[in-house]
This record gives sequence, structure tokens and C-alpha cells, in this order.
Amino acid sequence: MTFSIVARSADGQAYGVAVASKFLAVGAVVPAAEAEVGALATQAHANLGYRPQGIALLRTGVTAAGTVAGLVAADPGRAQRQLGVVGAGGDGATYTGDACPDWAGGVAGDGWAIQGNLLTGPQVIDAMRDAWLDLSGDFAARLLGALRAGDLAGGDRRGRQSAALLVVAKGGGYGGGSDVLVDLRVDDHRDPVAELGRLLDIHTMLFGRSDPADLLDLDGDLAEEVAGLLTAAGYPPGVGDLDTALAAWAGVENLEERLAPGRIDPVVLAHLRTPAA
Repeated sequence: MTFSIVARSADGQAYGVAVASKFLAVGAVVPAAEAEVGALATQAHANLGYRPQGIALLRTGVTAAGTVAGLVAADPGRAQRQLGVVGAGGDGATYTGDACPDWAGGVAGDGWAIQGNLLTGPQVIDAMRDAWLDLSGDFAARLLGALRAGDLAGGDRRGRQSAALLVVAKGGGYGGGSDVLVDLRVDDHRDPVAELGRLLDIHTMLFGRSDPADLLDLDGDLAEEVAGLLTAAGYPPGVGDLDTALAAWAGVENLEERLAPGRIDPVVLAHLRTPAA
């Protein structure tokens, strides 16, 4: 009922799962991940017990292949299960039970595993693998790119309904207060993978971080422009108080994660310059 990718980032600091299906709220069922430990996807006739049990095995240092072997060996319903796992190092691992509905299968490599069932054909998995290996840059965007490739190659042969993206990294969550870097779900939509992409774009704008080298000093003409824009938006700065006014505006716009005292993120500036802002 599903196609998914589980992966570890190139630097080993993040783990993630991207998944899509003709199934309501697939993100509530398939993905699991823990920072500095690993990630997994349980699907077909999903065994939700695989999620805590698999993470527990990975946490103790069991490999991805060992985790898959341990989970399915203890499961009398293994023939109907499909599973993908990545751990803190080495290759990912994937498993497809003999009773999973056609087309079903998976592939795995260094730090990734891709699997699907009830697919239009093996080209879905091939397209996801090729996209994952060809793409570079932002980890969440790579996961989404692989999912999008599978969707465009045919995806679930029953159609489309939901998609989800989960990425974890130590201290990567909002304000550094959690390890959940990205947790986006499209539970019921005609084109869920495209909608997931739209949500990820918004998430990146609001919560991403620009390279410190790209931040702009808030002085001279730029400071005057920003002060004018803030005033027009209803946040007039007092003398020498541009940072406070900018922070007040950014808090309303949910851009507070991109603030830097005495400087401005180009993404924040672009949003401030947008009439709708």
C-alpha cells in the first residue's frame, strides 16, 4: 500500500523517512526515527510494534540488517510485512514478505533503503534509487526528491492519498528544544507528494538557517529600508531599536528562528519586502 525511503544524511547527523500511499494518514503508521540512532519504515500490513522495537535494537548497536532479521524472525505475520531500516553506520536493509501484494520489493545501499508494495511496477523503486543517488544538498529535500521520483514513475497502483516526511537530528528541532527537525504530513489530498513539497518549502523558509556569511548588516541604507518596511507593517522602531521592532514583526510572521542581532537574514528581508507581509 506504500512506497518509502529511509536514509541517513551524508554527515551521519540526521535520519529520515519519506513515504506516500493510497492510505489515509500514512505518516501516522509508517515512519519512526530517533536522533543518533536510526530510522525505519513499517508498511504493507504494517506491524506498528516494529517502530519501538526496531529503534530499541538500533539503540543498542544492532545493525540495520540485524534489526530487520530480529524483527521479522519474531513476527508470525512476517509474510505480509515490508520493512526498511537504517542505522548509525553501514548499509540500510529492506525486507519484503512473500505475501506482500504485487508489485512489491526494495533495494538498499550505504545509509539508505527504498521499498514499496502495491506499486505500478519495479520502475517506482528504480526511479527513487536513481533520484536519491543523483541528488545532493539539503537532506530533507533529497528525501522528498526521491519520493517525488517514485510518485512520477507510477507510485501506488491504486492512486494517491497521503504522504509524510520525518527528519530527526540532535537538537535540530524548534529552538533546539527537540530532535525533530522536520515532521510534515499530508493526510488526505489529491496530490499529496506535491502538497508535501509545498509544506517543506514553507518549513524551510520559516525554520531554516542561512549561512552566517550570507547575513546582511543592518546599517546604512539597508537599516533605513528595513525601518521603513517595519513602520509600514505596523512595527515602527524606536531610535536605535531596529532589532526589537524586527523581532516583534518576525514573531508574528513565525520567522523568529532566522533572527540575528544587528543583522538580517536574506530570507527574512525578502519576506519583509513582500507586499502581503
